Amino acid sequence: MQQNSLIAPIIVAIGVIIAAVAFAMVTTLLQSADSGADLRLTRLEAAFDAEAAQRARLEAEIGTLKSDLARLRDDMSLLANRAPVATTTETTTTIPTTDAESLTAGEDEQHQPETEALTEQMKAARERFNKGVTQPRNKTMLALLGRPREDLGTDCRGITNPRLKGLVETRQIGPIKATMLKPALDSLERIFAKLKEDEPDIYAKLGTAGALCVRLIRGSNSSVSNHSFGTAIDITLQGELDPFADGTMQIGLVILAEHFNDEGWYWGGGYNREDGMHFEVGEETLKKWVDEGLIPSQ
Repeated sequence: MQQNSLIAPIIVAIGVIIAAVAFAMVTTLLQSADSGADLRLTRLEAAFDAEAAQRARLEAEIGTLKSDLARLRDDMSLLANRAPVATTTETTTTIPTTDAESLTAGEDEQHQPETEALTEQMKAARERFNKGVTQPRNKTMLALLGRPREDLGTDCRGITNPRLKGLVETRQIGPIKATMLKPALDSLERIFAKLKEDEPDIYAKLGTAGALCVRLIRGSNSSVSNHSFGTAIDITLQGELDPFADGTMQIGLVILAEHFNDEGWYWGGGYNREDGMHFEVGEETLKKWVDEGLIPSQ
């Protein structure tokens, strides 16, 4: 009877021991699991922070590349507005032979520094120029003059628009020959006449790198170069092209810009990336010519 009475307490004691051991094992396992989870979480957080930092670096690089692309597009737009070197219809003329032959040796030596100064590069206060003159927008050009031709490419072609073609002609103006819009040629004659009176040395050295050139702006599938409408011309001095966007411009072109501005032409030297040889009829002047009937309304 005593043996049976001891079995129950022993079983209970064994159960308690087993329960205690099981509890200890479960606790240990849970603590190990929590420690592993914390470690994995820490690693994931570190990986996330690294990915976020890499993303920030990439976004910064993308921003820089976008800025560079915008500058390149600007450069291409300005370069595209330069017409190609003059062909047989638009030639560059240097000093007239009669003037050159009339100089004596002494006069030639005295004149030479002045001649060189015309193409000497200088930094101009560009904010002084283009006062009240706006660079004509593509939208305005198309609205006032129409599309020069339907099949535009990146190479120079002729005008096929009958209305615009009838407004364009080729004319000898002083030392250069140019194909442009008739009112633009009239304006150019006034500019050169004033220049001949005020700055005869610059007038004698005038030349052109081209005017009419019907094509798209290079790098664009829709924007039309302003040279396409016969309202822009690239001017050279002594046959030298002014370097594009180098921060300086030929002294002679800076002086010439004042005469063009007075006639309502926009000077490319005022661009953020200067193009000192480029001159185009300002938007206000074009609208004025329409109002005066010099350009018939569409």
